[in-house]
Amino acid sequence: MEENKKCVDFNIDLAQDKNNEDKSFELIDDVSSVNIACGLHSGNPLSMKHAVEHCKFKSKVLGALIGFPEDVKEPLTLEQEEIESIVLYQLGAISAFAKAYSLNIEHVRPHGLMYEYLDNYDFAINLLNSVKKFNKWFIVYGPLSENFKRAAIDAKMNFAQEFIVNDETSIENLKKMFEGEIRPDTIHFHCTKDNTKTLIENVREFAEPRPVNFNNVVSSGWVD
Repeated sequence: MEENKKCVDFNIDLAQDKNNEDKSFELIDDVSSVNIACGLHSGNPLSMKHAVEHCKFKSKVLGALIGFPEDVKEPLTLEQEEIESIVLYQLGAISAFAKAYSLNIEHVRPHGLMYEYLDNYDFAINLLNSVKKFNKWFIVYGPLSENFKRAAIDAKMNFAQEFIVNDETSIENLKKMFEGEIRPDTIHFHCTKDNTKTLIENVREFAEPRPVNFNNVVSSGWVD
């Protein structure tokens, strides 16, 4: 790795296609972590199984891509018990698939509206506490938001703040961030775009994919 390159997690979403025609599998080798849809917001049991199978020998960090079921129209009106049930249901499902293949889930990435509402402190802390109930060691991926960061700290949960790359302009903005003091812990690439592989290659000109946990271990001084 070139000395001037920064190490940061690259992540993509998998298993969202219910017809099991997921082209995002072609990008697994280009990233360091993957978020597997849990069948409630998107995907289905078969797409989840296929995603885990594709990752079995790829040495990628596996995460849960969770979201709201389609019948939830006003997420901010949900009680804590409802949020918890939605979260636990999905984490249990993907963890079962991972266990069947002797793999582990290490992080959680909310999707769609669930991701957007992480900028709401009250919702964010309810979601973080729901994840904590399942596994207090999970990392929760979320936006570069002060409300999300504050909620994660208050919930005493590990978190990774994310930058989303979806075009060349966002890459230029990311470059500027790497030149400053505020840097993301992980970069998300939308697999729905035809040029996703090119975008990843362009980011790799100044950053190298490495999982969040491994970066944390390096920064702690445990490994070089």
